[in-house]
Amino acid sequence: MRAILRVATTVLLAMAPLVGRAQDAPRPAVVVAPAAVSDVRFGVSYTGRVAAAQKVDLRARVSGFLEEVHFTEGRTVEAGDVLFSIQSDTYVAAVKEAEGALRAGTAQRDLAQIERDRKQTLVARKAVAQNELDVAQAQLDQAEGHLQQLNAALDQQKLQLSYTQVVAPFDGIVGLTAFDVGALVGPDSGPLVTLTRLDSVEVETQIETARVLDFRAAEAAGKVGARPAVHLTLANGKPYPLGGTVDYISADVGQGTDTVTVRARFDNPDRLLLDGALVRVALEQGDAAMVLTVPQTAVQRDQLGTFVMIVGAEGKVEQRRIAVARTSAGKAVIESGLTEGENVIVEGLNKVRPGILVDAAPAG
Repeated sequence: MRAILRVATTVLLAMAPLVGRAQDAPRPAVVVAPAAVSDVRFGVSYTGRVAAAQKVDLRARVSGFLEEVHFTEGRTVEAGDVLFSIQSDTYVAAVKEAEGALRAGTAQRDLAQIERDRKQTLVARKAVAQNELDVAQAQLDQAEGHLQQLNAALDQQKLQLSYTQVVAPFDGIVGLTAFDVGALVGPDSGPLVTLTRLDSVEVETQIETARVLDFRAAEAAGKVGARPAVHLTLANGKPYPLGGTVDYISADVGQGTDTVTVRARFDNPDRLLLDGALVRVALEQGDAAMVLTVPQTAVQRDQLGTFVMIVGAEGKVEQRRIAVARTSAGKAVIESGLTEGENVIVEGLNKVRPGILVDAAPAG
């Protein structure tokens, strides 16, 4: 027995320095951040494509040789500016011919009217039979009908003459043209040039049906506004400075993709948004959403669900089960389990376990 006691005493004396060193070991260093109320709006982000508000291919509506090209490719033109002049000699002559025919037809109508009036006077005096007045009236009606045809023919020739000037229907940028002065153009020549309006653009994106349903459910619950705000990120990663407004949501779902088409309109005064460009479209609720959040890096998950590690006032670590409503912009929106001001560990989670003491430093 004495031998056993001596061995036990020896072992205890040998372990005493180790116990002292364990008690003096420094606490693990962690970084914490407080649960805070901040504006984290309901939103989604998708790839979209820019489309010009107006874009048309200008074509020749009459045949003829190009006499002049009045624009510089890639430059801005205004509505009504003449872009192409087509040789007009033939169409000017056709207008003059139609004017001459109209003048002759007017004279025929006047003669028929005089004859009708004369017959009317003679019938009143009972100097001629009624049937002669009827014939004169019919000839007058025929002359007036022919005059209407001649007027229409003149209008048609003037219209054809106007088509020899190809004008811009709206303000925009002219593209490249494959036609030079002297080229024979006509209705079958294809587009002469493309005119694109970029001061206002549309951006279309495809959103999953489930996301649309989520948004409408949030809208019904009063968590979002009636219309989302829309923001763009350009191809170089920089944000587009102007916000947009949603002006169209399709009433049907794409059968192959199960998505809904959403279109937003943006002002584009500096023409940063080009027709056909790919952009990143962010749709978020327009009004503020003040909710309790923690950094997303603080949220952990296991078989039982989500949790965070909290550091109390004494530096003691506690595991806390939470419910996360959603995540956005690197933040987790807390539905339950935390109160404002509680510190959660965001760095050093691999060093801790519930119940230990840590040395906590604030994030940032």
